[in-house]
Amino acid sequence: MRGEQGAAGARVLQFTNCRILRGGKLLREDLWVRGGRILDPEKLFFEERRVADERRDCGGRILAPGFIDVQINGGFGVDFSQATEDVGSGVALVARRILSHGVTSFCPTLVTSPPEVYHKVVPQIPVKSGGPHGAGVLGHSVADLRAAEDAVWSGATFITHLFNAMLPFHHRDPGIVGLLTSDRLPAGRCIFYGMIADGTHTNPAALRIAHRAHPQGLVLVTDAIPALGLGNGRHTLGQQEVEVDGLTAYVAGCSVESALEAASLHPAQLLGLEKSKGTLDFGADADFVVLDDSLHVQAT
Repeated sequence: MRGEQGAAGARVLQFTNCRILRGGKLLREDLWVRGGRILDPEKLFFEERRVADERRDCGGRILAPGFIDVQINGGFGVDFSQATEDVGSGVALVARRILSHGVTSFCPTLVTSPPEVYHKVVPQIPVKSGGPHGAGVLGHSVADLRAAEDAVWSGATFITHLFNAMLPFHHRDPGIVGLLTSDRLPAGRCIFYGMIADGTHTNPAALRIAHRAHPQGLVLVTDAIPALGLGNGRHTLGQQEVEVDGLTAYVAGCSVESALEAASLHPAQLLGLEKSKGTLDFGADADFVVLDDSLHVQAT
């Protein structure tokens, strides 16, 4: 939920009766917001002698950082891989409507397309943070483990949905998958990997193996297509026609806290935004989602 914008004199909102995701735990605490930022209530009281202007009872629900989707190809009828004259308006439409799914930040992505599509589409996408250059991404590759390790030393930090369209795991050469437990990576470097946790792209057992091997690197992605929000039927994606027939989602055995961090904190760390996004720490942006015990989005 985006806090109300304003300076130090703005209204103070206190969200009560909630469980807040902080430090990998769900804590029974209140969340204080002013001017779009999360407040330290002790400083607010002792330094400013302020109390809340408005209290909102969350009914025991979960408050988690807004989800960050680093791989979304479109949605609600918008295809980011279509070389139209007004790509920016499509990105803006998706940004508005995807809020209902708890996503407060995302990276528009393109599927494999002819070069002319990239040259026409990429310059039109409005950059809010970061940029289109310098992304260190591995995936859809036949690289062996040694080549993948060399890529990490050259700056690669992210594996595009692990296991898909890459060399299969083999005990003599695990390929890109081996990066999750490699001991030849730069000291302190965390390699992140995207996973589509729908039970179709990746078997739940494979997801469990990856998460248990390297839980800090898991980044949940949707790899959403223009059919998002449109229901079943035939839709286009780039140069392809796809058919949507039902939706499934699976929990791979990790805790609720771990799953929420994989959808918020980890992608923020991947993008270098963890001071302001993907966290409910004091001073961070007040981008958060309200969830029930079944993790259904109640508000954003």
